Amino acid sequence: MNDFIAIKNIQEVIDRKVLLPTVVLWNRLEGRPRTKNFIRALRAEIRDPLWMLCKQWQTGEFKGDDAGSPIFAKVHMATTELTKYQPGDAAAQDFDRSAPLEAIVEQRPLPYNGQQHILSLDIRLLMGRQWLKYLQSAGLSALKPQYLQHPSYRIAEPDPASRSDAFLTAHPAVWQSLSAMAGRAMDGANLYFYLKADNSHHAYDGITLANDGDKTTIDGLAGKFVQWYEQLFYQPDQGQNDAWLPQQLEYQFAVSAPQHGAEKIMTAEEYYQGRLDWYNLDVDPARKSLGGDSGNPVEGATTLSFFPTAIQFEGMPNTRWWTFEEGKTNFGDIKPDTTDINKLLLMEFGLVYANDWFLVPFQLPVGSIADVQGLAVTNVFGERIWVTASGSGSDENWQRWAMYNLSVKGSNDVRADTSLLLLPTVPKIQEGKPLEELWFVRDEVANMVWGIEKNIPLATGRSKPGNEAGRELFSRLESILDGEIEGGLVVPDIPEASAAIRYQLMQGVPENWIPMIPVHLDNNNREIQLQRASMPRIILGDPNPPEKIKPRTVLLRQGLDQQTPQPYFLHEEEVPRAGIQVTQAYQRTRWNNGQVFCWLGVKKQTSRGEGSSGLAFDRVKPVNQRLRHALRGR
Repeated sequence: MNDFIAIKNIQEVIDRKVLLPTVVLWNRLEGRPRTKNFIRALRAEIRDPLWMLCKQWQTGEFKGDDAGSPIFAKVHMATTELTKYQPGDAAAQDFDRSAPLEAIVEQRPLPYNGQQHILSLDIRLLMGRQWLKYLQSAGLSALKPQYLQHPSYRIAEPDPASRSDAFLTAHPAVWQSLSAMAGRAMDGANLYFYLKADNSHHAYDGITLANDGDKTTIDGLAGKFVQWYEQLFYQPDQGQNDAWLPQQLEYQFAVSAPQHGAEKIMTAEEYYQGRLDWYNLDVDPARKSLGGDSGNPVEGATTLSFFPTAIQFEGMPNTRWWTFEEGKTNFGDIKPDTTDINKLLLMEFGLVYANDWFLVPFQLPVGSIADVQGLAVTNVFGERIWVTASGSGSDENWQRWAMYNLSVKGSNDVRADTSLLLLPTVPKIQEGKPLEELWFVRDEVANMVWGIEKNIPLATGRSKPGNEAGRELFSRLESILDGEIEGGLVVPDIPEASAAIRYQLMQGVPENWIPMIPVHLDNNNREIQLQRASMPRIILGDPNPPEKIKPRTVLLRQGLDQQTPQPYFLHEEEVPRAGIQVTQAYQRTRWNNGQVFCWLGVKKQTSRGEGSSGLAFDRVKPVNQRLRHALRGR
């Protein structure tokens, strides 16, 4: 062991450091106790304990109850499970625990057709490839050319001279995709719809088989194909499970559970946030039953004993004197502003009352309701205390505060509901890019509401900005009109105008702006609602009557694609001055058994305020000579 070397003149060594650059110096200041005994230093002695006692008396710290730490607890809890689910105004059904509740509530039918042309070409091709794989695996690959050329399953190439196909040929990416797949790929969605339309339909209908024994094989493949698709996407069966309310642009559903021989009903009337939990539901005492059979209700009471455990969280003060807290959460590093009262209260609550919370574990299955009937706690002094719910009392008492409690619907002052609702939801959902984006804005100048299609779905399955798609469609219709004129279409002659000004009846708006005009409710002269209307598509030089511009988003085309088109009404109070933004996108999550669920869901949020379309009537404008000559040339 080397002997200790004392440096008598440290300044001399520092001055000579340039001559010896490899020499490293350390200099540390540390306390040195006067004695070798550390007992007194660890006592943390103070000189004036009476002064500290007086300060404690002044701050009221002596005004407390004798309280001991809990060492034993016994809880009596009544539990019941959800048995019914009702989407919107549809009939009630059995509560399904095999899927997350978000997928059950938010599921929407996938768009496959719109405005007389196909949509979701990517999914159609995916389904077609899957069916051809099934045929190949069964040794029936020789049937592939027949399915590719079948009139129902063949992807048709759009006609560039047809106005009805202008929605396809107006966008280059869509036109190229359809032309590339025409005659080379199969439309699997049409096969699925054909099989689901009637039980008597078979996948080999219209197909020439070499052997009649292949019919049994193809029927087995058809059942496998239908099951594969329905597991791939979670969507309502023929609209029966659709909880979406187009008139309010939100979801509405109800769940119920048996309780004390009756039925406890909880309703969600305004769900649109995309995150579903207990706070979206309210207890509805006015409804007695959702109808239908209750199945096998699971209701009972349980009494269990526990050893309470102190709650710990990051950054909480340690109870030991000479123990340092970890620095992951440092409450002392928080720098609140003068208005951050809530932040200061949270800091005080976490620092002062950190050791006053204890945990009594109790496991519950998802989709259940738990009601703590009472909690008996025994402390270190042997005292037994009966603890009741902190949020009990009147539901309208403004001083009542509780966590995770459901609100009670109605105007009556009733007893608060202190039960705990544990819904079968997931903590995280992956959301894709919006397939549709719709803005509802108020236009004070035009005194109406506009539905602006910010993003519209294309036939390929992708989306495109609505204003860009509208310009492309209008340009395509103009080029088709030019081709019709060259083919001999009679165009009315436009007389030569000698005036310098002209009268314009109405000024146009972009094609992605759909008007929502106010109309009176039936038998009511005061209340109004918004009805979807249409703007005319005016193409200069077109001898045909102007067409009505129809929306291209599924959300705004409500009722248009039915056999008999139906009007669409929207409640006027659903569109505030700030406007609303509605998006429809694919959702994906994984359930507790590892199964993946994909569905199409809608979300609504506040928009960016009012807007102006520039719509004007009865305008006097100068004559555009170049436009007049162009029309005469056309």
